[in-house]
Amino acid sequence: MNLLIIRLLIFAVLFYAGLKLFGMYRQWQRDRLTQEREDQQQDGGHMVRCRWCEVHLPENEALRNDGQWFCSSAHRDRFLQEQKQHPRDNDTDQ
Repeated sequence: MNLLIIRLLIFAVLFYAGLKLFGMYRQWQRDRLTQEREDQQQDGGHMVRCRWCEVHLPENEALRNDGQWFCSSAHRDRFLQEQKQHPRDNDTDQ
């Protein structure tokens, strides 16, 4: 009878240790995924170049219009205005 109780206690301790290890592993996974997401947000993504002033800026801060990147709405509007005035000149720039 004593041997049965000892086996039961050993099993309970091993089961508890396994649960604790599994919980620690899941917490480690969550922390790692959270850190990766924060790193991606801090990176800002790929760098793109403003079509008007040619300044490089992170893609998540840039404006996109018809496949062209711009650093501000003013530069986008200037580019579109110039493109309407001189459509042939701007086609050769691409």
